[in-house]
Amino acid sequence: MITIQPGISRTLPPKGFHGHVMADLGRGIVSGAFPENSILPRDAELQHRYGVSRTVLREALKTLAAKGMIMPKAKIGTRVMPRDNWNLFDPDILQWHADTGAVDAEFLFSLQEMRLALEPEAAALAALRRTDEQVRELYRCVDRMGDPAVTGDDFVEYDLRLHIGVAEASQNPFMRAISGLIEVALATTFAVSSPIPNTERHKLTVERHRAIVSAIEQHDQASARAAMRQVIQEGIDRVADVTGNPPPEEQFS
Repeated sequence: MITIQPGISRTLPPKGFHGHVMADLGRGIVSGAFPENSILPRDAELQHRYGVSRTVLREALKTLAAKGMIMPKAKIGTRVMPRDNWNLFDPDILQWHADTGAVDAEFLFSLQEMRLALEPEAAALAALRRTDEQVRELYRCVDRMGDPAVTGDDFVEYDLRLHIGVAEASQNPFMRAISGLIEVALATTFAVSSPIPNTERHKLTVERHRAIVSAIEQHDQASARAAMRQVIQEGIDRVADVTGNPPPEEQFS
């Protein structure tokens, strides 16, 4: 498993008692503290553990059920569902993987494969539909990433802003909806292999991102698509180098 640095996620902490209970149980399920197909402790025990009312607990369980993580069964209890049932696009579930360290090379490669399937097309659409203001904001993100004094946390922050900015510039609401996936993919990849403080890698990473923005500015859809794909592929290659795990296409070739 890969330990994720604290403080690099933009995901807001859960609000209220309901959010706290939901997040704690969710992290317990993702980490395996509550294994798949097991039965959660009874409601009375969970109420006592968290010091909440039955109503608050039920709301938390209802939210987890909507995410596909649990299913209440009459006379049996609340069963933890197999991982295949979880909504892995859900930002909370993605973040719980990062919070609990439930991230391995296979998980990272799967995240990056989804990025390869979606983000190059978002970049191509952004090249077609972007506004001048959106281009200026993308360049601002690149410039901040390229600051020689940028910290690791700030680099990830502006990297994330750039990728979400590209999704927004695509004018496709479904592209913008994958921001949780992009956030966790960037944070976990950064935790494995950071371009900071490696000067050469830092410079190259910034140049690769600037190429994306330049192609979007020039309405060059093909170049925007290719530049985005190159950035993601290099992230995959760094994960493979550091973890010693080849990407899936090499594992099964």
